[in-house]
Amino acid sequence: MGPSAEHTNRSALVTGAAGGIGQAIAKRLVADGFGVSVADLCSSAGQLEALVASLGGPDVALDLLVDVTEAASVEAASVEAAVAAHVGHFGGLDVMVANAGLAVTAPLLEITAKQWQRTMDVNVKGVLHCYQSATRQMITQGRGGRLIGAASVAAHRGGKSQSAYSASKFAVRGMSQSVAQELAEHQITVNVYSPGVVHTPMWEGIDAEMSRRRGTQLGSEMAGMVAGIPLGRLELPTDVAGVVAFLASPEAAYITGQSIVVDGGMWFS
Repeated sequence: MGPSAEHTNRSALVTGAAGGIGQAIAKRLVADGFGVSVADLCSSAGQLEALVASLGGPDVALDLLVDVTEAASVEAASVEAAVAAHVGHFGGLDVMVANAGLAVTAPLLEITAKQWQRTMDVNVKGVLHCYQSATRQMITQGRGGRLIGAASVAAHRGGKSQSAYSASKFAVRGMSQSVAQELAEHQITVNVYSPGVVHTPMWEGIDAEMSRRRGTQLGSEMAGMVAGIPLGRLELPTDVAGVVAFLASPEAAYITGQSIVVDGGMWFS
C-alpha cells in the first residue's frame, strides 16, 4: 500500500517498537504513508535495524535507542533525544505512539517495591515523557498532532495478580483524559488504545507466570482465556495496529480524551 494524499509528509514515533504490538503499529503506519521512527531499548538494537530494513530503509524508517524512563539527560537514549533525532530526520513530528510497557504478574502480598516502581516508571512515567517531549515539538510546529498512549482492558477493570499493571494503566487513561483537555487549544488530540489478550511475548510471559503458580501446562492459561472472548480467538498485534492507525488518521481528528477498547468483546466499558 502506498502513501495516501492525506498522510504524505507526516511522521510518527513509536516506542516499544522492536516487537509485538509496537512493531505491528510501525508496519501499519509505514503502509499508510507515514515516515516512522521505531524506538526501543539498547538491547533491541539488532531487531530495530532489521525492522527498518524490512520497512524500506532510512527513507521511510529510522531506528532509535531509547529508555522511556529517561526524559532528558546527557544520555543519548532519553526521550527528548529521540524526538530531536526523529525531527532531524523527518523534519517534524505529527504522531507520538507511547507504546512501550511491561507487565508484572504477582499477588498483592508478593509484589515487591522494586517491581511496583519499575512498572510505574515504564508504564506511566514513560508515557508522560513521551507526551511531554512530543507536545513541545508539536506546539512549536503549530500544526496540531496526535498523542496516542498504550492502556489496556486492565485500565478499565482490574484482574487477579495484576495490581501494579492495572494501577499503571488506569493512570495512563486518567492522565490522557486530563492532557486531552489541556492540549485541545493546540489541536493536539490525546487518546489511548486498550487491548485485551494479545498473542505477544508480554502475554506469553503472563501465561508462563500464571501457569507456574497454578501448576498448569505452559500455554494453557492463555488458551483458556479464549473461552471468555466472544469473537473466539486471541487478539493479534495487527488488530491493535488498525485502531492506532485510525487514531492517527484524518478521520479521527474530532476524537480526543478517549480509550478505545479492542478486546474481541471480553469486557464492556
